[in-house]
Amino acid sequence: MAAPGSCALWSYCGRGWSRAMRGCQLLGLRSSWPGDPLSARLLSQEKRAAETHFGFETVSEEEKGGKVYQVFESVAKKYDVMNDMMSLGIHRVWKDLLLWKMRPLPGTQLLDVAGGTGLAWVLGDAEELPFDDDKFDIYTIAFGIRNVTHIDQALQEAHRVLKPGGRFLCLEFSQVNNPLISRLYDLYSFQVIPVLGEVIAGDWKSYQYLVESIRRFPSQEEFKEMIEDAGFHKVTYKSLTSGIVAIHSGFKL
Repeated sequence: MAAPGSCALWSYCGRGWSRAMRGCQLLGLRSSWPGDPLSARLLSQEKRAAETHFGFETVSEEEKGGKVYQVFESVAKKYDVMNDMMSLGIHRVWKDLLLWKMRPLPGTQLLDVAGGTGLAWVLGDAEELPFDDDKFDIYTIAFGIRNVTHIDQALQEAHRVLKPGGRFLCLEFSQVNNPLISRLYDLYSFQVIPVLGEVIAGDWKSYQYLVESIRRFPSQEEFKEMIEDAGFHKVTYKSLTSGIVAIHSGFKL
């Protein structure tokens, strides 16, 4: 599955690293819809400018936050079970590979956004982190950034809070690079995953959103460019399981 959207839960680990990486339900909501009165024409223009996507559906930016909240409220109790069922347990291997790339040492100042583990939790907004500049050695986010309303702003915030030399790591669903596997993956995603969601979690719609949100997320190269635009250097990525997911890495220099 994925972690919450614009509002996220951080685990800040200053003394060590908790190996397990789990999902978390959304605990807050941030509204970005302007409230000042405008003329009908300007309001219409502003409304169009503030539209975004929720899966394949077009919604206002304010509405997306509430919808993402509802998704994670609904799936929280069966979150880990569904992750294991949908990926046949492979999601645990992907997360282990992320940890292997990270190689945290004692004393590492780590910010895990949209996670659910760590020594200290802080509730906040991925697009407006409640931390000072140049604070962390490593910023990680796993299966969370595609739910953020403004991905570019979340990336800029990641860059801001990292120390010079700090590393950004993102594990996220991506684009399958084999045509045959891609067709099979689409069939499994749209025909099987929502059914599993209904049978196991009693929630077809949330897992339909999961599949749609994955298809709307940028490809490996497109996301790499977005990370570079946020100010990161030496940006690379590694596709896993034929591109079903990818780990992107970048450094603040």
